[in-house]
Amino acid sequence: MLSKDLVRIAALGDLHYGRTTPAGSLQSLFTQINDSADILALCGDLTDYGLPEEARVLVKELASVRLPIAAVLGNHDFESDKQDEIRHILTDAGVAVLDGDACELHGVGIAGVKGFGGGFGQRALGPWGEPMIKQFVHEAVNEALKLEAALARLRSDRLVALLHYAPVQQTVEGEPVEIYPFVGSSRLEEPIGRYPLSLVIHGHAHRGQLEGRTKSGVPVYNVSMPLLTRSFPDRPPFRVFEVPEPAGAPAAFPRGRRATDAVAS
Repeated sequence: MLSKDLVRIAALGDLHYGRTTPAGSLQSLFTQINDSADILALCGDLTDYGLPEEARVLVKELASVRLPIAAVLGNHDFESDKQDEIRHILTDAGVAVLDGDACELHGVGIAGVKGFGGGFGQRALGPWGEPMIKQFVHEAVNEALKLEAALARLRSDRLVALLHYAPVQQTVEGEPVEIYPFVGSSRLEEPIGRYPLSLVIHGHAHRGQLEGRTKSGVPVYNVSMPLLTRSFPDRPPFRVFEVPEPAGAPAAFPRGRRATDAVAS
């Protein structure tokens, strides 16, 4: 797709589209996104119970989006063990669903994985003890390896990581400390630090913080819809990030350095 000097990415996660979601409830939101951005990035938990029927209704809502869409799945999308069917439904509707994959939209390379838990820094769970603990840690390591492989395939000067789980503790602070190991993993930060990313976007932490940074200085944004709705009650639950053509160090920032305006009806 043709590269642009300045690309605007609208990002949100945790739509939790379910059986009781009113039909058409996202149309106002998507109309505003159409007018505000060049790309839509969806950060997982697109459905509520991971049911194909939820995904089918969601793609009817997404039909009004005139932008290219990249997405990852979240833990809710795995709840009913129908994640492959959900992925196919979204892909058939034109959504680039990334799982250790990458795509390039308007000259921006997007690498996506769901991610996994495990905790952060010195308190991260280690692969020691019972086989179940080792399996849990292996899943986090595997997601980090998938992210690295996706980033390695990209040749764009502008790189974005699209996740569901958080790669840094800063954007989950506000959640109960007891669940930190289940909302993200610093293992996801390791591949991010090896590539010149413009930004990282994720969801999942509904009570977390809006912004953080990796150890290497890459900005990380939590775009969970419940967090954005609570933080900006008079604005829509999405953010727009402007990614300029790099002229040295990568840089990305929210438009106006704030979230955009309005609320979904």
